Amino acid sequence: MKILSNLITFTAILFVSSTVQAQYTDVINSNRPGASQSAFSVGTKVLQFEVGPYMIKEKRALYPEYEVDGYGVDFAAHYGFWKEALEFNIQGTFQKDTQTYSSIVDVENGRANFKNLNIGAKYLVYDPHKNKEDKPNLYSYHANRGFKWSSLIPAVSVAAGVNYDTKDNPYTAPTLEGLSYRGVVITQNNFYGGWVFITNFMMDRIGSDQTDFQYIITLTHSFNPKWVVFGETQGIKSEFYADNLLRFGGGYLLNKNLQLDTALTFNTKNTPSVLSLNFGASYRLDRHKDKNRLDNGTSAKEQGERKSRSQNADKRKKKKKNTNFDED
Repeated sequence: MKILSNLITFTAILFVSSTVQAQYTDVINSNRPGASQSAFSVGTKVLQFEVGPYMIKEKRALYPEYEVDGYGVDFAAHYGFWKEALEFNIQGTFQKDTQTYSSIVDVENGRANFKNLNIGAKYLVYDPHKNKEDKPNLYSYHANRGFKWSSLIPAVSVAAGVNYDTKDNPYTAPTLEGLSYRGVVITQNNFYGGWVFITNFMMDRIGSDQTDFQYIITLTHSFNPKWVVFGETQGIKSEFYADNLLRFGGGYLLNKNLQLDTALTFNTKNTPSVLSLNFGASYRLDRHKDKNRLDNGTSAKEQGERKSRSQNADKRKKKKKNTNFDED
């Protein structure tokens, strides 16, 4: 419980001390098709669902030799609440498969459970582009399209959550059961030309018999407003399981609230080898309203300045009207 208390305290301090606002987008901003989380939240009053059914095959070439053949689904739900930079989420993976051990007589072991199930929150701590206007260089076409050193400064988010694992879960350590905790540091760089670079560094199942360290590095590129491709590497290290996964795929924006995607996951080792193919979708219910915008699309500041100018003009007119001039 001390670890949970520290996580809650740390997150609360960040919530109170930071006034950063996330970048709500007019089109859906999905974490899919990769496994990493982006630094930015979905925006207040936005409920976003992400789901990805997949097929998986594993084969272990060393003793004990076995093969795994099955399917599963990754899922997540995100909701922006209170502040633009804050989001609450639930994430998980459920898998059902058959594990077959090779021997004189093959032994089959049917398995089904959550590989992970987490409830948590994410908060944008720092946005390097907040309150900055990227004004174009009127004298240089190449300067506008060239590399900007400021793009090397990433947006930074933190996330914390609670895991739940059932007893005798075949996908976790034998003694793992109940609640454990998660902490994540997320960075994101948005480069010119539709390139986005994301890193996730995670300590998972903190306080349990299976503490995992994970890193995910993702590079995405959008060719146009509809199509995006990505490449990703994911490292997992614990006493129970270790892996280095590679993931490639792409996504297609069907409309501003719906994205479809697919990805292929594999690794380069044989203890076990992994091959997985998934197809996914992301959909959002958008009730977002920009607090700094009025119904006519102008900002509240602009409206205030217009009102002030109008009031001053009325005062000048009234003063001029009430002035008595001496007759010659």
